[in-house]
This record gives sequence, C-alpha cells and structure tokens, in this order.
Amino acid sequence: MQPPQNPGPPHSPSFGPGPRPPAAPNWFRRASPGSRVVVILGSVALSILLLCCAGTAIVGVLTGEPEPTRTGTAAEAQQPIVAAPAEPAEETPAQEVSPIAAPTTAPPPASPSTSSAAPPAVPVVQVTTVTEQAAIRYGERTVKDPSLAEGKRVIRTKGVNGVRTLTYEVTTTDGVRTAKKLVKSTVTKQAVTQVVAVGTKKAQSSKCDPNYSGCVPIASDVDCAGGSGNGPAYVSGPIRVIGNDIYDLDRDGDGIACD
Repeated sequence: MQPPQNPGPPHSPSFGPGPRPPAAPNWFRRASPGSRVVVILGSVALSILLLCCAGTAIVGVLTGEPEPTRTGTAAEAQQPIVAAPAEPAEETPAQEVSPIAAPTTAPPPASPSTSSAAPPAVPVVQVTTVTEQAAIRYGERTVKDPSLAEGKRVIRTKGVNGVRTLTYEVTTTDGVRTAKKLVKSTVTKQAVTQVVAVGTKKAQSSKCDPNYSGCVPIASDVDCAGGSGNGPAYVSGPIRVIGNDIYDLDRDGDGIACD
C-alpha cells in the first residue's frame, strides 16, 4: 500500500516559495481592461509624485532651507512631514522687515492746490473829502410906515437866500459808501433879510386917493397941473407915490410925482 500523496496547492509557483499576493478588489475585477490601465497608471504617477515631494521635504529639513509652498493634493499630503521645529530661525528677521517698510505707506503730501489756496480778499477802504452847498433861507422883517394906508404892505428890501458850504468826510468800502461825517460848515454868502413896510395911516374923510401922500383927488383921470394932460382933475406937486401910481403921475419912476 502506497502512502497518500500530498496534493499541495492547486497552483504552485514555478519559483521558490513566497507570500501570495492579495486578491484584487471586486470593483477592479469588474472594471474593463482600459479602466484598469488608467487606474494603474494614475497610481504609479501618484506614487512617484509622493516620493518626490517627500524626498524634497526631507532634503529641505536636513539642509535647513524652508520647504517651498505647493498647491494641490500632493502638497496637502506632505503637510504633516514638515515639523514645526524644522522651521529655520532665520525667518524671524524676515518677519520684522514689514515695520521698516511702514514709512512707504505714509499718506501722500497735501496737494499744491490745498497748500497754495489764496487768502481771503482784504476789503479796499478809501476816505475822501466832499463839499456840498446848501441854501440859507432869508428872514423877513416888518416895519411900520405911517405914510401908507392902514394895512397896506410894501416890500422895501427884497430878501436874498444865503449859501452855506458843507465839507464831509466820506468812507467807501469796495466802492460802496459806508459812512459820511460832517467835518466843516462855512457860510459862503450871507442871506439878505427882506424888509416889508406896513401902512398905519388912517383913511381920510376927504376924497383923496390913498396911493399918494398928499391929497390927490379921486377921479377918472388926474394929471399934474401945468402939464399937457387933459384932466378932468389936476394936482400940484410934488406928490409922493406910496402905493400904486394909478394915474401915471411919476413918469421917471423915482417915487415923486409931479416934480
């Protein structure tokens, strides 16, 4: 009777003994050949990228150089490799450079338009002297004249207005008058007082004309005696005219008629 033979593994390798590779996951076995190739190539590329990043980080730590910042999934995967104690001490001075550059952020100087703004305008004040003339109203004086009929008024001296010169100090600001002050007043021409004679002579009972001093009869016409007049009434002179010469006896106008 022959001893039983050891059947052994159904698929024994042709080379020496070793560990059996793990079985592929179900999703990989179900994938198409093209998808498997893509997955295998992606895994190889990712492994190479991780090895490169890990090697660069280790070299940087050994040489004291800071690891360059990377973006993407590979950089995030290598973040735990860079330890805090491995950061170079020389980075501290680099962080202190920012206060030195602070003066460059100072506010810009004031614009020329603001610094060279024109000062407020100063008002122009002028003081001038101006002269004006004002009239001085004449006065009136009344005198009694017994040769005039009672209540009759005759102007003996005609009144004349005088002149007063006024000197003012005028102040103007920017061409507009702001003040006017009287500094001098002088009478340039004296006024002449008007004299008025008022008659006080009572009316005569005889038929004498009150316009004459001396009895001149009241008639339709009176002529000087001895003259060329034709009357009907005549009077001998001299006769003084104290009113209106209604008979035209004072031909030369000297106030004395029939002289």
